[in-house]
Amino acid sequence: MQFFSGSSAAEISPSPAAPPGTATGLAGNNAHMLYIFNRGGVCLLYREWHRPLRTLDANQDQKLMFGLLFSLRSFTAKMDPTSVDKGNLGVPLLPGQGCSFYSFRTNTYKLSFMESPSGIKLILITHPKTSDHRESLKQIYSLYVEYVVKNPLYVPGTPIKSELFDTNLEQYVKTLI
Repeated sequence: MQFFSGSSAAEISPSPAAPPGTATGLAGNNAHMLYIFNRGGVCLLYREWHRPLRTLDANQDQKLMFGLLFSLRSFTAKMDPTSVDKGNLGVPLLPGQGCSFYSFRTNTYKLSFMESPSGIKLILITHPKTSDHRESLKQIYSLYVEYVVKNPLYVPGTPIKSELFDTNLEQYVKTLI
């Protein structure tokens, strides 16, 4: 598929090959990126493992990701068929309020999302052919609680700088299928 005519047209394959670790491959690492946001939209952690193309700087990328989450969460709450009080589209919701989403898939990636009761948002971007990552996000959140929240030197709302958390996160991500 070509986007924009001219000599510098980008070639995009409609569906990338399944990497190792999916239903069609052997064991391997399928995680591409991880974001952890606090309830105010501040990115506490960003990690990337397999990102072939970088088009934005990190700050723009984080703002777009949080905006995407905000919009999708607001949209799913507005479309909730079980709630009579829909509220206004775009109004912030409290954690656990309204209908939520867990993941979506495109032809190039799968985004898995989890929000904790305290408003911490975890986003894991993986290969599109991977399975459900709700348990993986719960495990990453457990690592966050154990090595960041329980650390007496950590100041809430600041970027995460914990060697123990980083080491355990890297070890866990290597096991993702």
